[in-house]
Order: sequence, then structure tokens, then C-alpha cells
Amino acid sequence: MWVGKALIELQLPAGGNLKDKRRVVRGLVARVRQRYEVACAEVGRLDDHRRATLGVAAVSNDAGHVRAVLSAVEAFVATSPDAVLLDFQVEIC
Repeated sequence: MWVGKALIELQLPAGGNLKDKRRVVRGLVARVRQRYEVACAEVGRLDDHRRATLGVAAVSNDAGHVRAVLSAVEAFVATSPDAVLLDFQVEIC
């Protein structure tokens, strides 16, 4: 069994307040979960209204499949109009 985890650093250009941030992050997390069937949650920078850190986890019998899913998540997040992808770190074990 292979487990892949990714940490995603985002900048939120709208950056109005925490309420706006929560709306953007909640929507992005929901879309990632539904589209890629992975676990996804906001895991850092909870009180910073301009930045967010998301954690994503995927499990499979095939390491290549885990890598492909996390790459697809990266591409999807990078095209989000509400957030700018700053960093995407992947670890597969």
C-alpha cells in the first residue's frame, strides 16, 4: 500500500478578511475532495487571511497512481482563480 501526502501553500489575493478566506478555502477543499476522491483539509495558517496551507492525502496499491492523483491535484489548484499556488510538496511512502 502506498500513501501520498502533499502540503499546498496558497496566497489568497482577495485577502479581505477571515470570512472571505474561509469561503474560498472551503470551496477549494470541497472541489478537490469531490473531484479526486482524496482527503483534503486546511492544516495551517488558520488565522492569516492572506495565506492558507492545505494538506492532501491519497492511498493506493500503486505508487504511480498516487503520484498521478497528486499531480492532478496540483494542476487543478494551480488553475484556481481565487488562489495563487506558492508551493506544492509531495511525499510518497
